[in-house]
Amino acid sequence: MEVPAHDQPAPRIVRDAKFLIGQVVKHRLYPFRGVIYDVDPTFSNTEEWWQSIPEDVRPRKDQPYYHLLAENAETTYVAYVSEQNLLADDSGAPVNHPDVERYFGAFDGAFYKLKSHIAH
Repeated sequence: MEVPAHDQPAPRIVRDAKFLIGQVVKHRLYPFRGVIYDVDPTFSNTEEWWQSIPEDVRPRKDQPYYHLLAENAETTYVAYVSEQNLLADDSGAPVNHPDVERYFGAFDGAFYKLKSHIAH
């Protein structure tokens, strides 16, 4: 027996991520940069967090979101950023976050090599 179309779950569209773990990126709008240490195929944070972003710059949920070891001129922190708000960082400078050495080894000017005990 065929299930009526209206009773079938909507297909989930999952895009391939544009950026890679270990890649150094910068924010498109705000003055910070970081190295990617994890990727979610779509938004995976709280609704409260998403609603806290001003509506005029609030990103779509149906895109990859990246976990960054981030830095700006004042401090280091962890950031969660949508793909639409990231650009590859071409400065060639390393990221000065204290946890970089925990996850990554050598840096080639654009990418960090993931340590073997972290990779799965």
